[in-house]
Amino acid sequence: MSRFALPTSFSPHMKNSEVQRALKVAIAAAKAAGAVMIKNFHSVKKVNEASQHDIKLELDVRCQKLIERTLAAAMPKIPVLGEEGDTGSTQGELRWVVDPIDGTVNFAYGIPHACVSIALQERVSRGAVTPDGYATIVGVVLDPFVNELWTATLGGKARLNGRVISVSKRRKLEEAIVTVGFAKHPRTLNQMLPVLNDLVHRVRKVRMMGSAALSLTYVASGRMDVYLEPGVRLWDIAAGGLIVQCAGGDFFYQPVAGEYHTYRLGVNNGAFRKQITNAVAWLRE
Repeated sequence: MSRFALPTSFSPHMKNSEVQRALKVAIAAAKAAGAVMIKNFHSVKKVNEASQHDIKLELDVRCQKLIERTLAAAMPKIPVLGEEGDTGSTQGELRWVVDPIDGTVNFAYGIPHACVSIALQERVSRGAVTPDGYATIVGVVLDPFVNELWTATLGGKARLNGRVISVSKRRKLEEAIVTVGFAKHPRTLNQMLPVLNDLVHRVRKVRMMGSAALSLTYVASGRMDVYLEPGVRLWDIAAGGLIVQCAGGDFFYQPVAGEYHTYRLGVNNGAFRKQITNAVAWLRE
């Protein structure tokens, strides 16, 4: 398969001072949405839409609108590509990519494992290879329930609450903790079940946490070693993918044909790519 990663040779057109300003704005927006999540965590949730494996809340929309207002107040010319809809054209030079509540099912059921994910992406220069022509230059993920804020800018270090972080140094698969996601479609369930059945016998533990962005930041922080999911949306991974790479990890992905901003995802600490690629058939397609 054609594997993609963030282009290491790409230099943003934005000045460093502008990138740092964007980072501060994204942090402020994430904290504003996180405060709404905390305030409403124990309240009765209004469900806008529900399916067998997913829930959409009114609060998802409310948090995204708050994020949009916060971002636009500081940087009004940059549109938002979000889980709850877009503002303006998202094919320009710059775009925000926003998941207002990643882990909505957890949140709706009272499980305090959900987060806000905000990324700033820039169209890549000619010759750089990404699946959709954009690279993430700012990534922010906030877990308001444990007050953990992950941040990264392209070319910089990944940080957790301001402290530099790095992926784990584990090299033996039998010592690894692997987190997986099943998404919400029968196809992805059928793809992941054989993988789960295989890996559970070969690794230390398998976890399914329910938040793609937090699975990425947990790999970046060295808490977990591998994250696998066959169908995850761009807003789930744009910020966390940058954070993983800036922490020294291996973030590779492939677009799923015919599905809107959807990717097959394989993430690890840099030591397990060959082993997981050999073990996971859909990473070799």
